[in-house]
Amino acid sequence: MRNLTRIGGAAAIAAALTLTACGGGGTPTGPETAKGQESGSDLSKLISINEKPAADLGQGGTVTLPLGSIGPDFNGFSNNGNNSDNSALMAAINPVAVTGGGIGGCWKLNFEGKATPNKDFCESVESEVKDGKQTITIKVNEKATFNDGTPIDVKAFQNTWNALKSPDAGYDIVSSGAYEFVESVEAGSSAKEVIVKLKQPVYPLDALFFGLLHPAVNTPALFNEGFVGEMHPEWMAGPFKVEQYDTAAKTVSLVPNDKWWGAKPVLEKVVFRQLETSAQIAAFKNSEIDAMSANTIALYKQLEGSTNSEVRRGQRLFAGGMNINAQRISDVAVRKAIFAAVDREALRKVRFNGLNWEEPSSGSMMLLPFSDYYQDNYPVKETGPDAAKKVLTDAGYTANASGVMEKDGKPAAFKISNFGDDPTTLAFTQTLQNQLKAGGMDVGIDQRASADFGKVLGSREFDISVSGYTVGPDATDAVKQYYDSKVNENGLGDAELDKKIADLASIEDNAARNKAAMDVEKEHMAKYFSMGVVMNGPQISFVRTGLANYGPSLFQSLSQVPDWSTLGWEKK
Repeated sequence: MRNLTRIGGAAAIAAALTLTACGGGGTPTGPETAKGQESGSDLSKLISINEKPAADLGQGGTVTLPLGSIGPDFNGFSNNGNNSDNSALMAAINPVAVTGGGIGGCWKLNFEGKATPNKDFCESVESEVKDGKQTITIKVNEKATFNDGTPIDVKAFQNTWNALKSPDAGYDIVSSGAYEFVESVEAGSSAKEVIVKLKQPVYPLDALFFGLLHPAVNTPALFNEGFVGEMHPEWMAGPFKVEQYDTAAKTVSLVPNDKWWGAKPVLEKVVFRQLETSAQIAAFKNSEIDAMSANTIALYKQLEGSTNSEVRRGQRLFAGGMNINAQRISDVAVRKAIFAAVDREALRKVRFNGLNWEEPSSGSMMLLPFSDYYQDNYPVKETGPDAAKKVLTDAGYTANASGVMEKDGKPAAFKISNFGDDPTTLAFTQTLQNQLKAGGMDVGIDQRASADFGKVLGSREFDISVSGYTVGPDATDAVKQYYDSKVNENGLGDAELDKKIADLASIEDNAARNKAAMDVEKEHMAKYFSMGVVMNGPQISFVRTGLANYGPSLFQSLSQVPDWSTLGWEKK
């Protein structure tokens, strides 16, 4: 499942890249590549975490990290909880249920995106064909237990399937993914052996049970509303546990979980603080937080010279820029005109100004240009103000006295939601606004706090959002989340595309399956114009000197922590 994220500021997820120079106290430790990578590149160049064995670190200590928002809905399986800040928080305390990122439930990813069983929860996952049906056998770790003492066993797998198998069951799920193809989930020789039978083959295997629900979360009401303002640490399982959730101070404090059976954490405490971007800058410079993202030149310049800090760089796992709510902008001609009006290169220049960053033109919501499976699916070739006005004119719109295109007395009018207080992100939004205005549309800006991001996006209280989604190594799950008419939040699509999406999940060959997914995206974009991909981009992370095993990690981690048990400080 792909997490929502803002395009800039400190809530941006994993990874970052290069500047031409670093001043003051900043010491560049990451790669000096100021360019997005293409197919065939050496992806190890994009890892910068100051990797150290846990045995070489000082035991104890505290790490304090910022988030743009904490809550209010802590259920990452739901639409309201599906955001990158939520995943970053939950990765330390509830990796059994993290739905996006490098680790979750039965699976973990390496930096290239290859999935292997996460043996803290699932010791093995094997697939074979029995009686003409794909059958998956999962051996669950005997020690795996939720914090309240409930075993992690077949009941958790059954409950996860029941909640996620259909958007029609009342659960406000982001996507049913491959769960609709599951026929049964039963115990094998014991409750710790899970036998999954499928109606049709499913690939890749990590499309299933990348995240597990506690058996107690077994009604739509509890799933949809029970995590609003409530973290429910008793239903979690991970190396850390919640010590305190302070709603007034907007902080969450974590300490090592004495019930955790896996590798014990190095740190004695982790603190997450909800801070607007401007507050994060002051907090980092005052040594109140130990890391923050600086993906724009305005942020970088303000952090440059911070004492006891260094810069770590890599590739950001992000695609987007224009997230269009087709339930509000319902005329497909207006949405097509938006795509036509946009000068993506100009927007990228604003966004990456001063960062010495170049990238191939972003043309997919599902894969990055360095993927062997990538193709540019942007659906409009002729762009600019005249091209946008022609789209609207051909659809029956004419210019009114104010120069705004309208049809049947209804103008092409809407707002762009911008989150946070980073000036570069605002400049991006204003540039987008001006491009759309030049194309004959009446466009305003709806300025929101970073903390409003999850609520606004989850409840669909926007016309266009300056945001996007995380990007994974395989397009199979994403193509369903974004383009299946029964699943995507806009409800856009058709039976023909839905069938193609269902069929491609059974293609075992990775290249053929991803090609089929990319072809669906190309066709859907050209018909419905809802996912406006503008860029991918870098992330520049300012990190406190001596912090080990933190930073750009590609597919290993959305939280920039590949392994929470090894996050810690170098010995002094």
